[in-house]
Amino acid sequence: MAQNQVVVVTGGGRGIGRAIAQRFATDGAQVVAASRTPAELEETRGIVEQAGGRCHVQATDVCEPGEINSLIEMTAERFGRIDVLVNCAGIAPQATIEELEPELFTSIMAVNVNAVYLACRGVWPVMKKRKSGVIVNISSIASVDPFAGFAAYGAAKAWVNAWTKALADEGRRWGIRVFSVAPGAVETKMLRDGFPTFPAEQTLRPEDVADVVHALTQPGCRYATGQTVFVRRQGD
Repeated sequence: MAQNQVVVVTGGGRGIGRAIAQRFATDGAQVVAASRTPAELEETRGIVEQAGGRCHVQATDVCEPGEINSLIEMTAERFGRIDVLVNCAGIAPQATIEELEPELFTSIMAVNVNAVYLACRGVWPVMKKRKSGVIVNISSIASVDPFAGFAAYGAAKAWVNAWTKALADEGRRWGIRVFSVAPGAVETKMLRDGFPTFPAEQTLRPEDVADVVHALTQPGCRYATGQTVFVRRQGD
């Protein structure tokens, strides 16, 4: 069903975002991957195209309204529409309340909250005009089960879940569906930077999350809008 779809993926330079870009591209979609790091984006493009997919890239700071707007405008002008937006960009620094300086708190909220708002607001008129579209926001199991040091991150992801539900209600009349996908631990650089000894047998693969994201954009999930889908290993 992704044939000829136009899909924008933030955080597409590595990890879950790269896996999502590859999942859609190898299914026939035109994928636009965005992140702040051009070198990582080029690596994503190479991986996707080597597998036979089509991937376009644009360096984007998701915290900057002008850069998000440029990403949306470029995609809409080039392809005439945007069928799917995946908000995957995120940061998850661990910090106790004493360590959580105002600058760090602001950064966590900027990437995990503000950027989701900016991208959703930017793509909304494009999807509304066609009365069709799917937005998938990447949340986290920490949104409902945070632990010490993840207060700000967990709160930000809880916001994502609430935002998703409310935005889905707004989008029903326009044919716009909105979902959250909340994984447990995923085998990524972000996980290993914070938790280098986390047991590998308890982690998800980025591809596991990408499969769920892809499935939510398909017609079979057209009546499930507004849901947060939790993805975790059995027994977690």
